[in-house]
Amino acid sequence: MAKQTLIKLLYELLKNSKRSDRDIAKVIGVSQPTITRTRKKLEKTGYIKEYTVIPDVIRLGLEIVAFTFLNLVKPPLKAEKNPSTAKDYDNLQKWLETTPNVIFLAVGHGLNGKNSLMISAHKDFTEYSEFISDFRSRWATFLMETDTFLISTKGRILKPFSFKYIENIKRN
Repeated sequence: MAKQTLIKLLYELLKNSKRSDRDIAKVIGVSQPTITRTRKKLEKTGYIKEYTVIPDVIRLGLEIVAFTFLNLVKPPLKAEKNPSTAKDYDNLQKWLETTPNVIFLAVGHGLNGKNSLMISAHKDFTEYSEFISDFRSRWATFLMETDTFLISTKGRILKPFSFKYIENIKRN
C-alpha cells in the first residue's frame, strides 16, 4: 500500500500542488500524517524536484514560445573528458542558468539529425530575433545548424500545457 499511496499522492499533486495534505488524504483514503510523511519522502527521494505554477504567459507579456532544434558540434555530456571542451560547456551551462528566456535545453535525437532542443519564451518576435541572433553568435563554436518552430501564445492552442495529464499515461 505504501508505494500505491506514494504514486497516488504524486498524481494528486500533479493535478494541484496547492491542496492541503488533509484534502489529499480524504481523496486517497489515508490519514493526513501519512500524506505528510509520503510527501516528504517524495521530496527527499527526488520524485518532486520543486513546486511551481504554470502561469498565463500572455498575461506575463510573453507572446512567443520558441522550440529551437539544434545540431551541436558535440553535445554536452557529463562524461566529457576534454578539459577545454568541458570548460566551454560549463560556460554554456552558466549562461543557460542566467538567461531567463531559456526554459529548457537538453540533448536528444530527432528532426533532421538535430541533437538538442531549446525551449525559450519572449515578449515578441523582435525580442526573439535579438535573442536567437545573440545565441548563435555567442555559441557559434558549438552550433552546426538550428531550426526553430515559433508559437504565438495568442494563437490557437489545442491543448494547454500542464503536467496533470501525466496521470493518464499508461504504465506497465
